[in-house]
Amino acid sequence: MTWHRLLRALPLLGCLTLAGTANTFAMPSPLEIGHPGIAVDARSGLIRFAQIQPAQAPAAAPAPAADEPIGNVATLTGSATVTRNNAATQLKLQDDIFLNDVLQTSANSTLGVTFNDATTFNLTANAQITVDNYVYEDGGKQNAALFDVARGTVAFVAAAVAHSGDMKISTPTATLGIRGTTGLVEVPENAAAGTANNVAIKLYPDPDGSVGRIEVNDRAGARLGFLTQGASGFTIRPGAGGRFAALPLAISPQQMLRDQGIVRQVHAAQSVGRQIVSQKRIQRLQNPNRNNPARQPGVPRQNGLPQRPGLQQQPPGLRQPGLQKGPALLKPRPAPKGKPPRR
Repeated sequence: MTWHRLLRALPLLGCLTLAGTANTFAMPSPLEIGHPGIAVDARSGLIRFAQIQPAQAPAAAPAPAADEPIGNVATLTGSATVTRNNAATQLKLQDDIFLNDVLQTSANSTLGVTFNDATTFNLTANAQITVDNYVYEDGGKQNAALFDVARGTVAFVAAAVAHSGDMKISTPTATLGIRGTTGLVEVPENAAAGTANNVAIKLYPDPDGSVGRIEVNDRAGARLGFLTQGASGFTIRPGAGGRFAALPLAISPQQMLRDQGIVRQVHAAQSVGRQIVSQKRIQRLQNPNRNNPARQPGVPRQNGLPQRPGLQQQPPGLRQPGLQKGPALLKPRPAPKGKPPRR
């Protein structure tokens, strides 16, 4: 009887042993807790490590295409020119502005330019700026712009690029970091190192009354100071050892009145420029294959190739008068049947 009971109990003991082993492999290992990259094979009991994918750097904001406009002429009095591809042409209202354009006004002239993010510049007489860099993506976090003021009095009102990215204005003696505000830059003729002509930088309120910040650095990037109060300014003067210093600028009542008039002009140009930029964008979306003659002033282009002076292309299939087909173009007459053709 005892042997019979032992024989009956052996299968039951085997089942309990197998069940306990399976439960042991099914329980989470201490290596698994808090480590999603580690896994245990329940069948073999081997620990497997998941491969960690390298983190991808955030994509930079796309640079504008070479032929893609980045702004438009909003206001114009008198005459102004744009130098593009080593050719200077007269500007007109609503003309497209492109990267690397050099904008210049003549005497008794003003020019207002609004860019795609609504940043606007107003150039007074005999002023010149260059669009050295401009990257803007609606909603992007890596927008950037660099405008070089070579000479003259230029007012500006910053917009999306200054708020969401990095906007800079360079002068012969200083570089400005614009943190969303309205300002005015005065660059006299020959404003270079060691001269008595000093660059003036002024900060003014935005149309809604808010005041931003202008960070003033020298050309090497060393901080000279910053402006945070409306109607305040710096003058950049040569200092010891060939360096420059930013000294507080006292703005006279006469200068204040003149500056306020220029600032009103740039705010008005921004209001008009927003509408023009929006209309032009809609036109480009509706006509994506539209050729833009303003991008390539000078020699006209057709089918991507410059034409020779004095020659006009003929439409396909038409012959020029006075020309006849040569013998090589005539088809040979078929030879009579049964006779080989003459050679």
